[in-house]
Amino acid sequence: MPKTALIIRHVPYEGVAGYRVPIEAAGYAVDRVDVSDRAFVTIDLSEPDLLVMMGGPMGVYETAEHPWIPLALAKLSYRLARGKPTLGVCFGSQMIAAALGGRVYAGPVREVGFAPVELSPAGLASPLRHIGETPVLHWHGDSFDLPPDVELLASTATYPHQAFHRGPNILALQFHAEMGEDPRFQAWLECGVDYITRAGHDIESLRTQHDRHGPEAVRVGRAMIGEWLAGLTG
Repeated sequence: MPKTALIIRHVPYEGVAGYRVPIEAAGYAVDRVDVSDRAFVTIDLSEPDLLVMMGGPMGVYETAEHPWIPLALAKLSYRLARGKPTLGVCFGSQMIAAALGGRVYAGPVREVGFAPVELSPAGLASPLRHIGETPVLHWHGDSFDLPPDVELLASTATYPHQAFHRGPNILALQFHAEMGEDPRFQAWLECGVDYITRAGHDIESLRTQHDRHGPEAVRVGRAMIGEWLAGLTG
């Protein structure tokens, strides 16, 4: 039987994108569920061999607007306590931080656009070394305190907690190295006009950045995820 990977989508236009290639190359049969699906509340998140939680415009603390968040956190906490392979991207990374006991909160600015991250010594020794100084997509306005017993992997000047891991199986990435070739980026632009403007950007400049930096960002992102998958222990 093939290994199973479940992708959690929080909005339809934020899928696994460029990470699908290394996940499938590692032998996983990929399935997906949207949090808006009725089936989501019945899914056992500890069951898949690999869980990937993608991004979304909501905040972990917005439980009144998104009543599925406490349930998802409880299920995620159970999975993480068992050390099962889990990847979180942007909102997904914030969910992992919260499930491990970290505080999630609104950040100082909205960080939007392609820019490099600064790798910590642990990051340079991890699969994130493939990212190097490559500009990758940022699209967030929330941050988190590092949970206990994790290791910081990457930072930026305005968001010092850009990535962390706990052992080989749990990886949280605030940035989007999966995006750069997916046509759904157009939906990001269309749905985020106000967000983009408040971050001090415009659609055309972001589209230009995407065309210039996107393919290389996806290439290094795939290399990063491929190496991380190869090092999983469960």
